[in-house]
Amino acid sequence: MRQMEFKMERQGLVQVGDKVEVVEREGVNYSYIIEPAVAMSGCYKSRDRLKSREGIIRDIRENDRGFYIIAEFDE
Repeated sequence: MRQMEFKMERQGLVQVGDKVEVVEREGVNYSYIIEPAVAMSGCYKSRDRLKSREGIIRDIRENDRGFYIIAEFDE
């Protein structure tokens, strides 16, 4: 299992336990978006690319900078 963190701007777009799909964005590095444009990951190098495109929301945290999702992927 692999866990990744995503930044979500608005509360309530997903719930813990939801199955989600991600799309990969390629640039200098790789980043991932939970569809449909719910949250975005940080940047990852080529060697750290995500292999799975489906995951489960395990946790949602709120702090002064916004909402952060922890998603778990089979890898």
